[in-house]
Amino acid sequence: MNAILSSIIPVASIVLLGVVAGKTLKLELATLSRLVLYVLSPALIADSLYRTEVSAENAAGMVIGCIATFFMLGLIAWILGKKKGLPEPLQKSFVTTTVFPNAGFMGLPITLFALEELGLQRAVIYMLAHSIISFTTLPAFLKGGGFWNRVAFTLKLPIIWGMFLGFGLRLLPGSPGSLPFKLDTSLHMLAQANICIGLLILGMQISNSRFELKAFEGGSSLMRLAAGGIVAYWIGRALGFQTLDLQVLILQSSMPAGISSFLMVNEFGGDGARTAGVVVISTLLSFLTLPVVLWAISMV
Repeated sequence: MNAILSSIIPVASIVLLGVVAGKTLKLELATLSRLVLYVLSPALIADSLYRTEVSAENAAGMVIGCIATFFMLGLIAWILGKKKGLPEPLQKSFVTTTVFPNAGFMGLPITLFALEELGLQRAVIYMLAHSIISFTTLPAFLKGGGFWNRVAFTLKLPIIWGMFLGFGLRLLPGSPGSLPFKLDTSLHMLAQANICIGLLILGMQISNSRFELKAFEGGSSLMRLAAGGIVAYWIGRALGFQTLDLQVLILQSSMPAGISSFLMVNEFGGDGARTAGVVVISTLLSFLTLPVVLWAISMV
């Protein structure tokens, strides 16, 4: 229990500090979010890929597991939404929040605290794979668009720049720590800043949102928090994942709905207000469900 609380409480305390900051300080949330999106997140991707000790086989397995979980959850949510007779905007929102965990701001720090550096490296691979598959498929699902438009959109993502940089650094001679003028130290410092600032932004977003628990928001939140981990467990087992890979796949898939799900719905189609409610409610509920998930993955 102490190990579980040690993984949750540090994250919760930073989010709470963000809530206080959002209530008391006049900070421009949009500016901070752009800083994370365009500078700190690419730095985290590049640094993690540069330093990773994950084998190519394990990395490929995590990518396959992430993609399989994504499409299976999307199919389940689509079928359930049809059976419940949800209007089209709510159907789109339901599918989007179900397939879109907060694998970045929430997933990375909790994985780091719970599964340490090797777990974090796998979590970054999951986040990268999920970002690519979601940003290439969800806009088409929500609004439509040609294949090449989706490819162009994906290539503009800042995390893709970070991916290319990370792979490029791995091609250089020497090991991590051997870049001239300790430039890799600067990269690592930027990467570490991403996690803390991301959690503060999450808290500020919560402070600026209304908490209103309705049937759709509650059901969608439980779908995201419970179904994600269950589906990931069975997919990981089917793929023959070993302990750490399976733990990361389950943990990342059990995160609350990511803020990007709201941004996508708001931009391309769906019910933006109800989606924002799912993001807030699932985030708050996750501090109750994630200790259960951490206990469960300690048994695998």
